[in-house]
Amino acid sequence: MPDEILVEVAYALPEEQVIISIEVPKKINIKQAIEKSGIQKKFPEIDLSKNKVGIFGKQTTLDHLLSDRDRIEIYRPLILDPKEMRRKRASKKK
Repeated sequence: MPDEILVEVAYALPEEQVIISIEVPKKINIKQAIEKSGIQKKFPEIDLSKNKVGIFGKQTTLDHLLSDRDRIEIYRPLILDPKEMRRKRASKKK
C-alpha cells in the first residue's frame, strides 16, 4: 500500500538480538512504531522513558518521524562507563 512504509525495530541483549519488521502508516513516529511492534511484550524491561533510541546508529528522539526502511534501535543502558572500564583494564596490567 502506498500509504504505508516498512520499518524494523531492533533490540539486542548480550545473548540475543531481535529485529521485528512491520508495516506502519506514513507520518508515524518512533514511539508509535515501537508500541505497534509489540517488542515491549517480549522485553518488558524496555522503558521508553529511560532507554535511548536511534536510527541506524544515530541517536534521536521518540517523536522523530520515520522514513521507509528505517531501522529503529532501542539501546540498553551501559552497565559500566567505557572510560571506567579502560581505567580498570589499564590498572590491572600495571
